[in-house]
Amino acid sequence: MISQHIDFTGRKALVTGGASGIGETTAKLLVELGADVVIADLDREKLGPALERTGATAHTAGDVADTAQAEQIVSDAATALGGLDLVLNSAGIGDDLVPVHEQDPDRWQRVVDVNLRGTYLICRAAGRLMLEHRRGAIVNVSSIVGLDAFPGRSAYGVAKAGVIHLTRTLACEWGPSGVRVNCIAPAYTRTPMVEDLLQRKIFDPTLIERRTPLGRLALPLEMAHASAFLLSDWATYITGAIVPVDGGWSAYGAAGDVVKIRTGEG
Repeated sequence: MISQHIDFTGRKALVTGGASGIGETTAKLLVELGADVVIADLDREKLGPALERTGATAHTAGDVADTAQAEQIVSDAATALGGLDLVLNSAGIGDDLVPVHEQDPDRWQRVVDVNLRGTYLICRAAGRLMLEHRRGAIVNVSSIVGLDAFPGRSAYGVAKAGVIHLTRTLACEWGPSGVRVNCIAPAYTRTPMVEDLLQRKIFDPTLIERRTPLGRLALPLEMAHASAFLLSDWATYITGAIVPVDGGWSAYGAAGDVVKIRTGEG
């Protein structure tokens, strides 16, 4: 019988990008729901404070885009926890609003490597452990930028679209062995990465708010809630799903600002 409440007691989880943003918030939520969690991040200096904030069991540092380091991250987590049941792939970096013909190819590649290759490498390493035990759940983090074209964001968009395809492929490959793989596609969320874009005036938040049916940017906890659901036993028959957690952004297809239409202004 499935519990009336989401309960991760006894579950062992790895959260990449766990020192800030969606990763840190989800790690904290998983701990609160009973999981033993290892957080991983490239920024070693942020891991200690994040460990205290989240209540995680341990932390490990590394570059998810590097094969050997990604393998070590998974190995460290499995060793610290005595196994691995759950993974949230939240490690990622943003790009700048630059048209393709003006982009630095090396910067483009780095964005793709961290967001897509890093997700692939962590899934690959964790999947081996899960397939051996014929159980496990993975949630990857894509983006609304991976669902539709955003001019000037080709690196991030390509990477996040690739995460969606990777998720579906893994769900089909690993489903027969009891391993579920799903994906959330967040809208603009008030994470440190997005706050940095706001400070640098890469985009105007009021334009995003007017274009979003719920009329605001998302909070990291809202992404954590969706991720926890997909990782939990409440989602035992869900795999290969891409869940837009976007306040209605991807549903809206009309011209003009949805908020003005909703409020009757203009």
